[in-house]
Amino acid sequence: QVKLVESGGGLVQAGGSMRLSCVASGGTFSRYAMGWFRQAPGKEREFVSAIVASRSSTDYADSVKGRFTISRDNAENTVYLQMNSLKPDDTAVYYCAANSLGYITRNPRPYDYWGQGTQVTVSS
Repeated sequence: QVKLVESGGGLVQAGGSMRLSCVASGGTFSRYAMGWFRQAPGKEREFVSAIVASRSSTDYADSVKGRFTISRDNAENTVYLQMNSLKPDDTAVYYCAANSLGYITRNPRPYDYWGQGTQVTVSS
């Protein structure tokens, strides 16, 4: 069983930066594609970014492209989300997820494992 634990959330002013981390345990991290999703109150969970195991391919939602950067350290079983130029619309609970089949997708359903989420609040 894979366990994912996110950290790094909190409160930041608009225009600020924040880095989220997600540490995996209990599985073969280097084989999984990893994704970040977010869910704001009253809204559906939405795709943010994803990265394949080899780090050779990434994907970003249009709303975060150019502001967020996903990366991973397979030796540390960790995936990161660097968020810059944050906006109040980025306020949400952010979840990391693992896809054991190894491909990246914007659809949350293929992701087998999910973290508990970390709150990101951006004040105006």
